[in-house]
Amino acid sequence: MKPRYSPASRLARCLLMAGGVLLIPGCAKQESTTAANAVAIKPGEKRYPLTGEIVSANTGRQTLIVAHDEIKGFMMAMTMEFKVASGDLAIAKSGQHIRAELVQRDDGFYLEKIWSDDAATRRALDAAASALAQDTAMRGKDAYREVGENLPEFTLLDQEGRAVAGNRFRGKQVVLNFIFTRCPIATMCPAATERMAALQQAAKAAGAKDLELVSLSLDPEYDTPGILKEYAQIRRLDTANWSFLTGPDDAMRQLLAQMGVIREFEGATIKHTLATVLINEQGKIIHRVEGSNWLIEDFVRRLRKE
Repeated sequence: MKPRYSPASRLARCLLMAGGVLLIPGCAKQESTTAANAVAIKPGEKRYPLTGEIVSANTGRQTLIVAHDEIKGFMMAMTMEFKVASGDLAIAKSGQHIRAELVQRDDGFYLEKIWSDDAATRRALDAAASALAQDTAMRGKDAYREVGENLPEFTLLDQEGRAVAGNRFRGKQVVLNFIFTRCPIATMCPAATERMAALQQAAKAAGAKDLELVSLSLDPEYDTPGILKEYAQIRRLDTANWSFLTGPDDAMRQLLAQMGVIREFEGATIKHTLATVLINEQGKIIHRVEGSNWLIEDFVRRLRKE
């Protein structure tokens, strides 16, 4: 039986494997803002929480028309045009209820950190997060799932903004890893994404059947569905069978604990480990590799059940 490791010892092992460089700059958790006390993030910039409904999208102007609620102490309820990132524009739907950050800059108004805010999605995410927290608590010090155990149950959002339950992948072979889009260290998350893309192509060429790739965000506060959509678009990744998942940070913390991946925020840095996991059609974890430097050929052989 594989020995269990405490979170501290697991982190130490992976730090050594990665040459001791796992401090990721520029990923601080930002304090939430209120309309009455907006925070200036950059000179001339202020941010306010916003809720509202998407009226329409203008691809040519790269804007959304949003009927937003009152922002107390700043703006009455009205319908406005906001500049948005390409990923947010790509997945926007008329009639969709959203929550976001209104960003006031010298050159206009922007929306960032856009999340779907419809009641059904909130209920699905909240119920799954609560169940996952209870499961982690019941497992106690043995929360980490060994090879041979089942993948935890979860519900998160994919790069299209859709709620995705973990059991959606039953009947498929799943290769799952952990990344975040702002990771600047080439040998960490960028390398993990490149290797997953290469695996996708190699598995297809080798005739591996029923493959799904899943990348879970370590930085869900920043990695909204739109950010993940843009991340995949910029890199021209094939998302036909590749899901990038994000969601409530509480749910992600529980999921990381059960998957044995360490993520610690220290000021403006994220210190973390990486793992790539193979899950069979029944949802059982059958193989695991630490770090980002794993062999594509090994995973292809396992996917072909050789």
